[in-house]
Amino acid sequence: MRKRKIVVAVTGASGAIYAKLLLDKLVKLQNQIEAVGVVMSDNAKDVWQYELGHQDYQNYPFTFYAKSDFMAPFASGSAKYDTMIIVPCSMGTMGRIAAGISNDLTTRAADVILKERRKLILVARDTPLNLIHITNMKTVTEAGGIICPAIPSFYSRPQTIEEVALTVVNRIIDLAGLDDDTYRWGENQA
Repeated sequence: MRKRKIVVAVTGASGAIYAKLLLDKLVKLQNQIEAVGVVMSDNAKDVWQYELGHQDYQNYPFTFYAKSDFMAPFASGSAKYDTMIIVPCSMGTMGRIAAGISNDLTTRAADVILKERRKLILVARDTPLNLIHITNMKTVTEAGGIICPAIPSFYSRPQTIEEVALTVVNRIIDLAGLDDDTYRWGENQA
């Protein structure tokens, strides 16, 4: 199996737990991954600190890039990053992607992923949705992106907030094309 090159972008939307659990999973699945590049907005760092009570994002063994670093490899299609996950994805970020506005590294990388016909996964984290949000989701989907709302499932009977959030992260891992041993409907029934 070809190893993946993955971009993870973290925006300032609520839901830092999803980003943390995704990065945790990527550490465990490193044998399937060639590279992980991470970009976080300033608001993402603030939300992580506020929601999770720490700044452990600094401790991951991945390369972190500044939000304005257009020299990051995934700012160009030639670097062949094949998957980008924006988790959580704010509606502002989604709107800029839908409009083709590449004003920071996150939106530039998303534009690159779409133009190269690679996998873009937006983990939308907002509710309720207005028509602008829905229209932007439609536009991104028509351009080849995948909208994966941060909506947990409960059929695996999660017991903790981390287990609930992992139901979303496990779907992201599947969408990214990584193999992971996790709950599968119809296979793990008690």
